[in-house]
Amino acid sequence: MMDEVPLLELRDVEKTYEDGYRAVRGVSYKLGPGQLVGLIGPNGCGKTTMMKCINRMHDPTAGDILIDGESVLDKTPGEIARKVANVPAELRGSFGLTVFETVMLGRYPYLKNVWWEPKEDEDMVIEALEKFGVAHLKDRAVGALSSGERQRVLIAKAYVQQPRLMLVDEPTSHLDMKYKLDVMEYLNAMVKKDMTVLVAEHDISLMARYCDTCIIMRKGEIVGMGDPKKVITPELIEDVYEVSASVGFDDDGELFVLPKRYVRGHDTL
Repeated sequence: MMDEVPLLELRDVEKTYEDGYRAVRGVSYKLGPGQLVGLIGPNGCGKTTMMKCINRMHDPTAGDILIDGESVLDKTPGEIARKVANVPAELRGSFGLTVFETVMLGRYPYLKNVWWEPKEDEDMVIEALEKFGVAHLKDRAVGALSSGERQRVLIAKAYVQQPRLMLVDEPTSHLDMKYKLDVMEYLNAMVKKDMTVLVAEHDISLMARYCDTCIIMRKGEIVGMGDPKKVITPELIEDVYEVSASVGFDDDGELFVLPKRYVRGHDTL
C-alpha cells in the first residue's frame, strides 16, 4: 500500500537532447517504499536516461521529480546523494582503489572530516562487506575483481549510502546465470519498508521473478506498469520488442518469456 506521499514521483518528465532527440517523453508515475521495481524495454527506450534524470546526472527538459514529496531539481548533489544511490552497469575509473576504499565512498555524503573516517562509518562498511560476501576481498584492487564480485562491491557501496531510493542499471548484463540470480537475491534482500530499488534490466523473465512491479518503456514512453505476471503478455512483448514470444508459467508459478521470431513491419527505434 502506497504512503500518502510517494517515495518517488515523476510528473510529465521530458528529456530532449541538443540534437532534438526526445529520449524521455512525458513520463509520469508514483512508487511507494519497500518495492523492488523492474524497468524494462529495448535499447534506446529511455531507461537509463530516465534514471539519470532522477539522480540529476541529467537535468530534465521539462516536468518534475519528487522524492518524499520534495523536488530534486533544486537540490545539491550532496542532498540528492543522501536520498538516492546509483549502481552503474560498469565500474569505470576505479583509480586503483581497494574494495574497502570503494565501498567507503558510499559514506562520502555524510562525512564531516576531510582526513579520516569515523569509526561508525568504518564499522558500517565492514558490515556491508560481510553482508554482500566480499569481506575477504577488502584489500584487493577493485579492477582485479570478477564481474560478479565488482557488482556486489557496487551494491555494497550503495547500501552504506543509506538511500531512500536505489537506482541499479543493468546489474546482470555481464554475468552468467549463477551470478545473475546471486545479484538479484542481494537486491531483493535490500528492499526495506522505507527503501525502494529500481532496476533497469533486459532479462524480462528475471524481472518477473523478483520484482513487485514492472515499468515497461518504448520510445521514451511508459506502455505498461504493474504486477509483471499481469502486465507482461505476448501482445506487449510484440509491441515493445517487435518480437513474437511465448509467455507462460512454470511449475512453480514463475513467469517466463520465450522469444520466437522477429516480427517485421514495425517502425524501428
